[in-house]
Amino acid sequence: MATSSTPPGGPPVRQVPDRIHRRRWAILSTLMLSLLIVVLDNSILNVAMKTIATPRPTGLGATQSELEWAINAYTLVFAGLLFTSGLLGDRLGRKKMLLFGLAVFGAGSVLAAFAGSPTQLIAFRAVMGLGGAFVMPATLAVLMNVFERDEQPRAIGIWAGGVGLAIAIGPIAGGLLLDRFWWGSVFLVNVPIVLIALITMLVLVPDSRDPAPGRMDPVGVLLSVVGLVLLVYGIIKGGQLADFTDPQVVGTVAGGLVVLGVFVVHQKRSDHPSIDIGYFRKPAFSAAVAAIALVFFSLMGVTFFIVFYVQSVRGYSPLQAGVLILPLAAAQLIFAPRARLAVDRFGARAVCTFSMFVVADTMVGLLLLDTDTPLWVMEALFFLQGAGMAHIMPPVTVAIMQSLPREKAGSGSALNNVFRQVGGTLGVAVLGSLLSTTYRDRIQGRLDALPGLPAAARHAAGESIEATLGLAARMGPAGRPLAAAADRAFLHAMHVTALGSAAVSIFGALVVLAFLPGKMEPAPQPAEPRDERKAGAAR
Repeated sequence: MATSSTPPGGPPVRQVPDRIHRRRWAILSTLMLSLLIVVLDNSILNVAMKTIATPRPTGLGATQSELEWAINAYTLVFAGLLFTSGLLGDRLGRKKMLLFGLAVFGAGSVLAAFAGSPTQLIAFRAVMGLGGAFVMPATLAVLMNVFERDEQPRAIGIWAGGVGLAIAIGPIAGGLLLDRFWWGSVFLVNVPIVLIALITMLVLVPDSRDPAPGRMDPVGVLLSVVGLVLLVYGIIKGGQLADFTDPQVVGTVAGGLVVLGVFVVHQKRSDHPSIDIGYFRKPAFSAAVAAIALVFFSLMGVTFFIVFYVQSVRGYSPLQAGVLILPLAAAQLIFAPRARLAVDRFGARAVCTFSMFVVADTMVGLLLLDTDTPLWVMEALFFLQGAGMAHIMPPVTVAIMQSLPREKAGSGSALNNVFRQVGGTLGVAVLGSLLSTTYRDRIQGRLDALPGLPAAARHAAGESIEATLGLAARMGPAGRPLAAAADRAFLHAMHVTALGSAAVSIFGALVVLAFLPGKMEPAPQPAEPRDERKAGAAR
């Protein structure tokens, strides 16, 4: 039976009803299935980009800009609605949000698989982002309501390991599908998984909500959506232009920050705020959300540029590239569920600080990668990097979630995912821009020296290593020196980018060291009677 208090001197008494406690691991498996398809879909799409760009009937003949928006439409809607979906889950029921999100995501997947044009694909990817925004926060919120406090770190570790696994296995799954089927299969594969998840969720997962949510805050919700959309759009645009000083980028990012600032002021003054801004005064909470953003900044940035190294410089196929990134996922899958053991012994601050420095060291280790470096060096670096991240993401997620009352799990999960998404988007945009700018500066002299090359073609060839290698291939045997120069220029750019990522990781280590407590304080608990607590935890 659930209860709300702990007898003095006795063991903690369960807050989760026995019937739910008995099937908690089966519920977690269902949540992981939902999480897997949402996270995996973005990484699986990257492999299909080249095929989708191919003219009909093989692909859709999408331009580079259309391909970018096929990815960014999902990211923009997903990030913009994360906070709102968490609030609705707390108010209306997290299971309802999960079911709604999965249904929308599945429908969007079917529509995307049979899109007849790049414009349709972009629109249907936005629909998938809408569904994903309602799934991601709800999985973590439900987890917090079916596990007791002492088991939450282990469950969150498994949840975090699943995120890392999905990011890494996406390219493998995409490569296998494209080897046998048409490009739409990378979306259609979601449908049977969605159906299984919906059925098991209806049977296993209990609903939960905040028993006293108070009045709705429509102004706060609107401000959060507008602010996040503007911020993420500006970040994406800066990455596309490889110039974060462009007036359009600066204006959009500044506008997003201003709107979010107004949101914070509104929350402080409102008598029914969407989120209690006072949570950010807690060092555990603020340091944790900063750490999760910085970790995903590094993770998404590295997985972005390492794909070009493996495929463009080393010549491996997309499927082989996906296999080579597996150690990063394997380490997270192995160590994330066990991170709590290290935290129990040494404390969250020590474990996360040390692990941040491990991540930084592995970023510096990427400087060892050259055109003929043995693959085991890269694999070892990936494994160590994954192990470091596996000891950061679970503890900081636990810090975020356990800083808030159980009744606010949806809002806490949404904030966790907002910072995760913004950090990852920033990682791809900022590190991608650094990579692109450094590469162009390095290869430009070689391109300028080519006789008879028009200025427009010279500019296009300097956009990326793929563009330069394409020009070299068209030149035939005479293009071999250019291809070799492109490899060297890219390696230099990759090394500079890796150092930038290492600097961000070191900054994250200092933030954690300064502000993350060694031991977590218990979240404040409401004072309602026991029966109401039980009903609110698992209604």
